[in-house]
Amino acid sequence: MFKTLKDFEFNNKKVLVRCDFNVPLEKNKVSDDFRIEKTLPTINYLIEKGAKLILISHHKNNISLKPIADYLRNILRKNVKFIADCQGKRTENEVKKMKSGEIVLLENLRFYPEEEKNDESFGKGLAKLADIYISEAFSVAHRPHASIVSAPKFLPKGIGFQFEEEFEVLSKLLTVPLRPQVIIIGGAKISSRVKIIENFLRKADHLLLGGKIANAILAVKGIVIGGVELQEEIVSKIKNLNLTSTKIHLPIDVIASPDQSGEVYIRQTGPGGVRGDEGIFDIGPETIETFSRIIKEAATIVWAGPLGLWEKEKFGKGTREIAEIIAKNTSAFSVAGGGDTISAIKKFNLLDKFSFVSTGGGAMLSFLAEEKLPGIEALKV
Repeated sequence: MFKTLKDFEFNNKKVLVRCDFNVPLEKNKVSDDFRIEKTLPTINYLIEKGAKLILISHHKNNISLKPIADYLRNILRKNVKFIADCQGKRTENEVKKMKSGEIVLLENLRFYPEEEKNDESFGKGLAKLADIYISEAFSVAHRPHASIVSAPKFLPKGIGFQFEEEFEVLSKLLTVPLRPQVIIIGGAKISSRVKIIENFLRKADHLLLGGKIANAILAVKGIVIGGVELQEEIVSKIKNLNLTSTKIHLPIDVIASPDQSGEVYIRQTGPGGVRGDEGIFDIGPETIETFSRIIKEAATIVWAGPLGLWEKEKFGKGTREIAEIIAKNTSAFSVAGGGDTISAIKKFNLLDKFSFVSTGGGAMLSFLAEEKLPGIEALKV
């Protein structure tokens, strides 16, 4: 289905490697290197094989990737040249000068609107720089963007070690899912999660929902009156779900506050008791207990998206306790994925307690919900 690294001869070849360096930065320094770390085996292999590496990535916060180049330079102990562009004569000239084993990192792909529009000419321009395309970005395989879908059309293409492992592990999970299968979905993204929930209603035994998607569903059901504002398009999508399904488990209590600082007051309440001037920032203790009972009985656990504003200590209890209860179920095959989920698990020192940790949240869920991922379809040979 795919070509892998072992299928190519890389010596003196220019290799365009689509990475996912969309990692948290604090004061222009990498604060969580999980996704970067997962690309290193592929990067080191290509260096050993004499490739000329052209690394490309996006960052959702519309910031320069220069701090990523600095980080790579330190961790690889090699010069990583940063080029503040993705295309054009300057970029082409810098790439032409590369020698075997050298590395350049191009600027944030999302600085260019053509990337998210999947502009084929933009993808062709990226491909023009190289001889071979390698994807080490399973985490964005659900995005129909130019560097993911269009660029591979114009080059011999393959996947890196991490992409290969993600595909193999998640495919096995699809083929033989151990029952009961529990899917936990949280986080801040709403629109992309609705379709995934619809698909999992046919496949999973339990869906435990937290974060903004849970708040949105509670609002559409008329349970939460205050604290949640939704676009009409989202409301329409949620109404198409089978919201009466016994598989769906929503918060029965929440932690509310006037703002995310929690400085004025924090209170536990039922979803229907949230006031108009309050926001919902975590699941409550009764919900934690209910979710925990289901998780303890699970044979397969898939988790993407924190269940509250875990970065704030006052609103981190739900995410932390659910992570701990998953870790304690050692008989289950547990999978977690997504940037925020990974950062939370790392903070709680539980990363090694999960059977597998995926670099992707949305991509992992979409794959397990048996959706077609454009970034996978584009790589098939």
